[in-house]
Amino acid sequence: MTVSPLLCETVTADRTADLIAARNLATTGDMVELRVDGVRDIDVAGAIAGRHKPVIVTCRPRWEGGRFDGSEEERKAILEQALACGAELVDVEWRAGFEDLVRRAPDRIVLSSHDFDGMPRDLADRARTMRSVGARTIKVAIAPQRLCDTLPLVEIGRQGNAVVIGMGDTGAPTRLLPARFGSLWTYAGQAVAPGQIPAMRMVEEFRFRRVGPDTRLFGVVSSNAMHSASPAMHNAAFAACGLDAVYVPLVTTDFGDFLEFAAAMGIEGASVTIPFKGDALAAADAVDDVATTIGAVNTLARRGSRWHATNTDAGGFLDALERAYPMPLQGARASVLGAGGSARAVIVALMRRGAAVTVHARRQAQGEETAGALGARAGEWPPARGSWDILVNCTPMGGATLRDQSPLPGMPLNGLVYDLTYGPGESRLVRDARAQGCLAIDGLPMLVAQAERQFEWWTGQRPPDGVMRAAADARLGLTKVMVTT
Repeated sequence: MTVSPLLCETVTADRTADLIAARNLATTGDMVELRVDGVRDIDVAGAIAGRHKPVIVTCRPRWEGGRFDGSEEERKAILEQALACGAELVDVEWRAGFEDLVRRAPDRIVLSSHDFDGMPRDLADRARTMRSVGARTIKVAIAPQRLCDTLPLVEIGRQGNAVVIGMGDTGAPTRLLPARFGSLWTYAGQAVAPGQIPAMRMVEEFRFRRVGPDTRLFGVVSSNAMHSASPAMHNAAFAACGLDAVYVPLVTTDFGDFLEFAAAMGIEGASVTIPFKGDALAAADAVDDVATTIGAVNTLARRGSRWHATNTDAGGFLDALERAYPMPLQGARASVLGAGGSARAVIVALMRRGAAVTVHARRQAQGEETAGALGARAGEWPPARGSWDILVNCTPMGGATLRDQSPLPGMPLNGLVYDLTYGPGESRLVRDARAQGCLAIDGLPMLVAQAERQFEWWTGQRPPDGVMRAAADARLGLTKVMVTT
């Protein structure tokens, strides 16, 4: 019988009283890790007494990434006290040489090794040596620089009685998919260790309780994937449709790294964002007409051994526009600000509906290149006042950390203003447009619409109306309601 991996919530504090309070608030996981190495007035007996869930007591020294700076004799005494007070598990560093503790209570010791410098070359040998010490459970944690650095952890996990962790953002799949990595449990928390994710988010957004060794895998590949709202949207849709699937962040700086990792882990589909849309186009075995025309891919699906590619940005752009302000586009004058991948999708979408599109880019040469490749017109920066019926901002100005910046500060606006950026509150461009009596829409509806198209392309099912938008709003802090998955 397959045993589902457990979820361990890590808590720490400066004082024992606060550690106990944090322990009692950790109600989402199956057990709690008490990090006593940061506690100034360590009271191990008090920290353990009255617990409602099994605990792992950890006193991590500074030489292995912790906060304890006393002597090793003092630290060993703390761990011995934890065993004597009945802690279900005690974490003992392999390099500490406390083998007498292992012999005393092998079933209650987690023998751990942490490498913060990357991927150790002797990882497999290290794991074998650790197992030979006699602890029932070993824990191996590394700091992967690439997604593929986590793959050797799979073999260690599958050999049994192991917890394997990839620290940092690149290691997120190891925390979210412990069943795939053969891990007995994984850790959650408020970034007590590098890359930790809050337990509630792991359960509600990433469907932790429902992910098993046969769960279908999808993800978003990006150098900044941890900040994406896409996991919340897709996982909410999987839950609403009753599908055994999960969508996780895949952080990398090398698209080839993603392709190798995806093949090894059996990833079926991926959303592709900046800076990999061109790489995805080059890597795909089959590319549909819309992605070929745009010259960029934002969605991949693995069918057999082949990657199929499409671009849902163009359709998502139009879906959001039609829902907000249905209007004929034939003959409409459209000014597109920017000349990157998103701009290319918008240009193709508008031109296919008969709009007359002019591309405006700060770098004139880039604007001319994009316009020429797609059959649009290149214009000057900024566009002339009143020269458009539809203005579309495809620049980063107005994004989540730039909400008060506008690509056209102080310029009179008219017609419909469509700002592809999204974030807390309205962007300055949208605020300015509304203040001048214009119709205005930001980029969140497009984000949702393109994700709905991705989901349908992957699964053959249309997500229920409103599910993805509600999840995106919750993830971005636009509502207090969390979608239950």
